[in-house]
Amino acid sequence: MEPLLVLTNLPDVASAEKLARALIESRAAACVNVLAACRSIYQWQGAVETATEIPLLIKTTAENYPQLEAIVRTQHPYDVPELIAIPITH
Repeated sequence: MEPLLVLTNLPDVASAEKLARALIESRAAACVNVLAACRSIYQWQGAVETATEIPLLIKTTAENYPQLEAIVRTQHPYDVPELIAIPITH
């Protein structure tokens, strides 16, 4: 079993909690932390953007990652959701 920490950001608490519940109920993730709002500054379509976002810390496994990614891609409100998967080694 290869554990992963997956990061994504959502635009508001309601969508963050909805996605977190979907991941847990489907067993694609073992635990999801919905963090406090943060400010994100990023490039999008040639412009510098600033947004308040809700980060999620998602604990899963490499085996469950394809299911997790499919759920995020279908339920995330952004056109291109951020998905960063980091192996947990310790």
